[in-house]
Amino acid sequence: MTATTILFDINETVLDLSGLKPQFTQVFASEDAISLWFAKLLHTSAVCITTGVRSDFATLCNTCLESIAAHFQVSLTASERAQLLAGFASLSPHDDIKPALAKLRANGFKTVAFSNSSSELIATQIRNAKLNDYFDDIVSVEATGSFKPNPDVYHYVSQHLKTDCNQLRLVATHDWDTHGALSQGMQAAYIARRPAPYNPLYLQVDIQGTTMMEIVDSIIATK
Repeated sequence: MTATTILFDINETVLDLSGLKPQFTQVFASEDAISLWFAKLLHTSAVCITTGVRSDFATLCNTCLESIAAHFQVSLTASERAQLLAGFASLSPHDDIKPALAKLRANGFKTVAFSNSSSELIATQIRNAKLNDYFDDIVSVEATGSFKPNPDVYHYVSQHLKTDCNQLRLVATHDWDTHGALSQGMQAAYIARRPAPYNPLYLQVDIQGTTMMEIVDSIIATK
């Protein structure tokens, strides 16, 4: 069955995290700070999922900031912490996003922003990136108290949209996310924003590409 409702992961997939790098580099005196922070963010969320710890995105972000501050032996001021986190709300979209989403919607597909970010943050991110006109709906996992790839969050978005999982397709640049979606009966597409191979241990997507337009053209071809 062709999925006509397309979910888009937001952070890294739609929005470009490289805009945060200069400030993280300045505060922590390391160009690796932003990647280490994001990796810790994903690791911590995975531990919370596995052990049943309920949390939220803001708490995880702050906890991981303190972790990398300790790693780099930096004492974060309240102002520095606030500025680092504020930058998350003002990320720019990748250059291929607007034309790709416009084409997808012009071909009769419904587009949904689907993120681990809080409801407030994702709404701000979409507004600041000037993407409101490109999404039909915005869904945060916040109400579940968990994060992708917890199976619960994929069923949550399915219920929110009143659409069976097998009629939804997730587009993400994280193979653990597409794997999570596939494991719950969704379809998925993987956009390789970085030159890393798709994990061979995960469920494999039927659509891959290096640009969002490639992904969208392949999705349209399935209709």
